[in-house]
Amino acid sequence: MSMNENGGKKIKKVKVRLLTMQEKALLIHTEYIKLDAALKLSDIAATGGHAKVLIEKGAVRVNGETCTQRGKKLRPGDTFEYKDLLFKVENES
Repeated sequence: MSMNENGGKKIKKVKVRLLTMQEKALLIHTEYIKLDAALKLSDIAATGGHAKVLIEKGAVRVNGETCTQRGKKLRPGDTFEYKDLLFKVENES
């Protein structure tokens, strides 16, 4: 019985594709915007219900951390991410 170089275990080759994050600004004219509203305004979610599901599933990150708070207040300087999209909240002024 012969063994190959890695002790008889087969190694599966995997292709890796690096995605670049698309950065966009989300302009607001108020002190803050709630996360669910930000997802709708940025066209990530079509409805409030869709935004709720994305947030509850942990698919959204705020300032680099997974956020499951639908009413999380985002202020200028905060960021939120979904898949390969990164939005930075900025003042409209």
